[in-house]
Amino acid sequence: MDTRELDQQKTAELKGNGTGKAVAVGTDVTETRPRPRRRIFFLIGAAIVLVLLLIWGVPLLTYMLSHEGTDDAHVAADEVAVTSKIPERINQLLVDTNQQVHRGQLLIVLDNKDELARLRQAQAQYDLAIANQRTLTTQGQGGVSQAGGAMTNVQAQVPVAQDAVAQASAQLHAAQAQVPAAQQAYAKAQADYARISSLVGTGDVASQQLDAVRAQSAGAAAQLRGAQDQVGAAEATVAAAQGRVAAAQAGVAEASGAVTTAQGRLAQAADPSQVEAAKAQLYLAHQNLNYTRIYASTDGYIGEKNVELGQTIGAGITLLTIVPHRVYITANYKETQMGRMRVGQSADVRVDAYKGVIFHGHVASINPASENTYALVPAQNASGNFVKVTQRIPVRIEVDDQSSDRPLRPGMSVETYVRVK
Repeated sequence: MDTRELDQQKTAELKGNGTGKAVAVGTDVTETRPRPRRRIFFLIGAAIVLVLLLIWGVPLLTYMLSHEGTDDAHVAADEVAVTSKIPERINQLLVDTNQQVHRGQLLIVLDNKDELARLRQAQAQYDLAIANQRTLTTQGQGGVSQAGGAMTNVQAQVPVAQDAVAQASAQLHAAQAQVPAAQQAYAKAQADYARISSLVGTGDVASQQLDAVRAQSAGAAAQLRGAQDQVGAAEATVAAAQGRVAAAQAGVAEASGAVTTAQGRLAQAADPSQVEAAKAQLYLAHQNLNYTRIYASTDGYIGEKNVELGQTIGAGITLLTIVPHRVYITANYKETQMGRMRVGQSADVRVDAYKGVIFHGHVASINPASENTYALVPAQNASGNFVKVTQRIPVRIEVDDQSSDRPLRPGMSVETYVRVK
């Protein structure tokens, strides 16, 4: 049987009894046509997967190899706590939660009645201190002038007294110079009297001559006593003049002490300490009055309000919290990811709130210590059983393309990818 007859017989057997179903008679007949189709579909699918891997996988792999990423990151901001420096009652509360504020905007007005009273009191004390200083200064200057004048007068009396001493001394010398001559005259008169007395006794000389000699002797004695009295008077005059010199010098010393005392009073009156103390109290009173008006120190939003109108607050208590417009990302990277990370490297930021949106930024700073270092109870690895735990290093990332239509709010969860090569 040739080949064509064999094919016709197989065809008749497959047709069967007219039902269209293939009936295997003798030898099994295998369907071979679907197998090539499955191979083609498989090859096409593998080619598509390969193309997708080339399009998406290779760039993704390249990206992951050149970036260090983490999902332990969030949006942060340097929040500003608004506090009061004085305890007082709130008169006006001019802002509310979520309200936008600008730097220098008035936020809270406190009751200022007590502060105004203290300011007036401090002003009065300052004015009084100024007036007292001026009065005491004027009095001190007058006292110094008066003491200086008195000192000038007593100083002028010293040379006068010294001149009187000189004159008295000259008179003393003159009186002392007359005493020897008087003594010689007296001695001569006594000798003449003795000689004449002896001659009168012998009758050689008349008694009348004895009377004359006696009178001369008495006159010489009187002159001697007069010269001696003049010496005593001159000595008394010298002593008196010297006493006046000593008195004048004592007056100079006393006047000098009075001048020193007056100058001390003037210096005390010119001492600015009391005025400065009063001025400081006045400044503090001014400051306390200014503290009754609380202003915003930065631009931002009121994130939290902890007080209400009419509430009495204490110093240092947080009244409001201002969230500034400028925010940043705090990403906590594993220490194993920090080897190639540097300040200034670019970073991609994906925010959970904005799917498909990528923000761009850069590494602004890297914390000098791990988070565990700042814990209240840091781990003491030297004691107990040591378990190595990978530490996290906070990295600050500044966002360069913030926009108002997609605001970043502190606390938002983000993913960051820093390009390290």
